[in-house]
Amino acid sequence: MDVLQKIPRLKLDRSRQTAPQVFEALRELIVSVVLEPGTVLPRAELAAHYGISQTPIRDALMRLGEDGLVDIFPQHATVVSRIDTTAALQAHTLRRAIELEILHTLCALPPDLLAALVQRMQTHVRRQREALEPLDLPALSLADQAFHREMYDAAGLGPLWHLVRQRSGHVDRLRRLNLPAKGKAQAIVRDHAAILAALAKGDAPAAQQALRQHLAGTLSFVSEIVQRYPAWTV
Repeated sequence: MDVLQKIPRLKLDRSRQTAPQVFEALRELIVSVVLEPGTVLPRAELAAHYGISQTPIRDALMRLGEDGLVDIFPQHATVVSRIDTTAALQAHTLRRAIELEILHTLCALPPDLLAALVQRMQTHVRRQREALEPLDLPALSLADQAFHREMYDAAGLGPLWHLVRQRSGHVDRLRRLNLPAKGKAQAIVRDHAAILAALAKGDAPAAQQALRQHLAGTLSFVSEIVQRYPAWTV
């Protein structure tokens, strides 16, 4: 299949710069494995497809390269990278360390602030449940991210969320490959509910343990994913 057939047209927000919008669109296609490892991303064809100049395409591809999601061969081609399991493990370790500390901070919030936070996070869990029947993987993924980002913002650590997201491309792809596994989507929602229940009580140890279980879910299947997709992983 022509790669451009997998890439939807982009409705640009004229109030924002073009390159970040191209980056976000291509990144989502890569981490959702719509664009598989080894897929060539031709700059000129992408520019024509989006109806823009090659400059924002180049900038977006360079940023994807910095995040490790594409391999750029100057004067030759830009190719969607293979999934680096070592980089995924490093990103997982970083995220776990940050979020364990965040939960400790959030459990110590004043009762009124904690109650308001729990209410906001319940909205994200409700949206996750709505994405289960019928199963809507993109909606579930967005609600999952919103749940975790809410914690960073509440702890005053919003910029760290962007750092974690920048480094999470490889682990995101592993998660997306594992997400269709039987019971995986339901387990994500159960884990979030457990984190939230402990957070509502201000029980930091219980919230942290629930988070450890949640984040360990995908990486426990790494060897299986590598066996299933040997040409996609390193």
